[in-house]
Amino acid sequence: MNDLRQTARSCLLKSDVDEKLQAVRAMSVKWQLGQCSLDAAAQLPPVDYPGLPDKPELVEGTKVSRRGFVSVHGRKVMMHAIAHIEFNAINLALDAMCRFAGMPEEYYADWLQIAAEEAYHFELIRANLHHLGAEYGDFSAHAGLWDMCEKTAADVLDRMALVPRVLEARGLDVTPGIQAKLLHAGDANAAGILDIILRDEVGHVAIGSRWFRYICEQRDLDPTSTFFTLLKKHYPKGLFGPYNLEARRQAGFSEGEMEMLTRGEL
Repeated sequence: MNDLRQTARSCLLKSDVDEKLQAVRAMSVKWQLGQCSLDAAAQLPPVDYPGLPDKPELVEGTKVSRRGFVSVHGRKVMMHAIAHIEFNAINLALDAMCRFAGMPEEYYADWLQIAAEEAYHFELIRANLHHLGAEYGDFSAHAGLWDMCEKTAADVLDRMALVPRVLEARGLDVTPGIQAKLLHAGDANAAGILDIILRDEVGHVAIGSRWFRYICEQRDLDPTSTFFTLLKKHYPKGLFGPYNLEARRQAGFSEGEMEMLTRGEL
């Protein structure tokens, strides 16, 4: 019987897009059927960099292709950027599974669920790209999406605070505005896909919030002050709105955190 975390590590190293997607789906099904074991205590060799396809070309953020909503080309670039975020989110979820030992079984099951849902999101976006006449890899993409994974590699507390509760939470903030522009451009299909993604991402941020607070409790730390300490360390210039306050509430942000958000203290 294959070990879940070893399998996640194998998935993380796969560079072919379709092989990675298929491997994640198969791992999820086997876990649900009870065909995977789990060695939560095993210290697995860390993956310094995930498997990535030859395309898209990875460049600095200032050099990526220009996105837009009015033209089909601009929407191709926009949806390609979202596909790239979702592909990286698969890798981030897999890394959370195989990198951090000693967590409860439910932690690994939660992050497996996230990996499977991110794979589904990627497939939805890629289908939309095909509808627009494009493919994942046709445009350049941001090279820095793995940075926060590297910065939080030493501590699962940091990872839970900063990847789901900052990076993914930012997706909750910006998605409604993107949807409005897509609808204005007449692309209801893409806007509908983002409805599915937004719904699932609320759950992903909630999972991060739950495990962040769990770890704080285990270490006798105050979650709010710990979160802000980490934010000041990694985001010295602060975070900026606008914020999707209702989605963040649903995703586990406390009322105290929400108040600080609206006062501009995050």
